[in-house]
Amino acid sequence: MKRRYSDIIKLIRDHKNDNDILELLSNYHENDIADIISLLTTEERKKIYKLFGFQKVAEVFAYFEEPEKYLDEISIENAASIISFMDSDDAVEILEKLDTKKKSEIVKRLDADAVADVKMLLSYDEEEIGRYMTTNYVCIKKGLSVRQAMRELVRQAGDNDNIMTIYVEDESERFAGAIDLKDLIIARENDDLEEIVIHSYPYVTDHELLDNCIENIVDYSEDSIPVLSEDKRLLGVITSEDIVDIVDDEMGEDYAKLAGLTAEEDLKETTVQSMKKRLPWLVILLFLGVLVSSVVGMFESVVAVLPIVICFQSLVLDMAGNVGTQSLAVTIRVLMDENLTGRQKLFLLVKEMKVGLVNGGILGIMALTLLGAYIHFFKGYGWIGAFAISGCVGISLLAAMVISSMVGTVIPMFFHKIKIDPAVASGPLITTVNDLVAVVTYYGLAYIFLIQL
Repeated sequence: MKRRYSDIIKLIRDHKNDNDILELLSNYHENDIADIISLLTTEERKKIYKLFGFQKVAEVFAYFEEPEKYLDEISIENAASIISFMDSDDAVEILEKLDTKKKSEIVKRLDADAVADVKMLLSYDEEEIGRYMTTNYVCIKKGLSVRQAMRELVRQAGDNDNIMTIYVEDESERFAGAIDLKDLIIARENDDLEEIVIHSYPYVTDHELLDNCIENIVDYSEDSIPVLSEDKRLLGVITSEDIVDIVDDEMGEDYAKLAGLTAEEDLKETTVQSMKKRLPWLVILLFLGVLVSSVVGMFESVVAVLPIVICFQSLVLDMAGNVGTQSLAVTIRVLMDENLTGRQKLFLLVKEMKVGLVNGGILGIMALTLLGAYIHFFKGYGWIGAFAISGCVGISLLAAMVISSMVGTVIPMFFHKIKIDPAVASGPLITTVNDLVAVVTYYGLAYIFLIQL
């Protein structure tokens, strides 16, 4: 139990009167109340729901990590009433987590406005920005006086609490700009409202893909961004809270993709579901691994003559893999900019290879010196033989790191060019390709310099 909630939980369980409970809860944010409720028993939660009423419970439900779990404790009718009071985007998020039958039963019992909003949001694909907007905003008509605008704001604020930005529609019900609440408050009664309307206020259209517009939305740092239809009609807004959630989800998915997964895993997934996400890439990598192993087999003569070279194989492979992964991360981040020119991509490739060359040179010299001394003192080789082997390792590190930098940059660029998500395809593939590059480089140089020469 969280210690800071112990007093209020004790109060609830001591069966104090309802007014005492409500008074104490009123000092807590809805997020804290959600945490408190999650620590109560089912009967205790039902008591809190009854004390709060549907609207307050709806505000709390928006902060539950698993709201569907608590909806199971409530009748279908009450669940519909709670969801009707929620912002449309929060309502859709909860409904999507329910089984089809229960979702259908709840939707049938929503009030008319909630049904219309929910159906509109569900009509969008999960990758479209319209899926994540809310209809909780204040909108006024163009041409009002400052006094009329303030009166309209007060009227709508009873149903919509996103009031920091007031949106403006023209006579044709098309988006005409936005007003900052502060500007409206300090405006004089005789001021022209049109002078404080921001006509170039940023917006997105409802069918834009998340990947294409989320970075632009973040750059504006506004409390909310309007979502318009193709004919510039205001459909909803994306709030700063929505943006944080979307970015968090996108980062989780991108991280999963770099591991070769098709989606982010969570604790609720079954073993079979997790296995299905991981197995396809592992099968592909198995065959690529066989290819790498067969290449190693081609250099059996090197290992037979100089068994010591196998001791440093993992060193070269690991460093090549690390460099390739770094280049991959940088490249995928840069490729998020859809306006990137061919010249900029070439500059990135050259830069990454330069970084690989310089880092490879430094690490190669370190390997030459340290491994040479190690082989001489601990393996009993003469100075010439020891430094011949460490020199081979150093040159291999240099070559492998330069090539791996190139591979880690070119492969995601190639997949991006042919419209395949570079994050999904590149991560596991680059790891194996870099292993292949490092093996061929290392054993090839060992065969040429240590065996042939």
